[in-house]
Amino acid sequence: MELAKRQCAPCRADTPRLAGDRLAALHAELGRGWELDGEARLRKTFRFPDFATALAFVNRIGDVAEREQHHPDILLRWGAVAVEIWTHAIDGLSDNDFILAAKIEELAGA
Repeated sequence: MELAKRQCAPCRADTPRLAGDRLAALHAELGRGWELDGEARLRKTFRFPDFATALAFVNRIGDVAEREQHHPDILLRWGAVAVEIWTHAIDGLSDNDFILAAKIEELAGA
């Protein structure tokens, strides 16, 4: 996936939020069950056979988030990990959110 090959870039409060055609195009490129909450948040729940496997996935997400300096909200449950991503500096979605989501998607396939 091309998005996963990109790196997150520092975002400032004046970075424009994604909307319209650009938002739709990135969402289509990401695919694989990621849901948009309007134009504000990106979400997905990943399923696992047990708690330990879900926890290991959370730790891998943490490693990627630290490298990218872009941190999602993560909810760990027995057999599931819910991920919510948005760019806090702009209280909306940026390219970084889709880049991080693509990297997380690759982790899930690993």
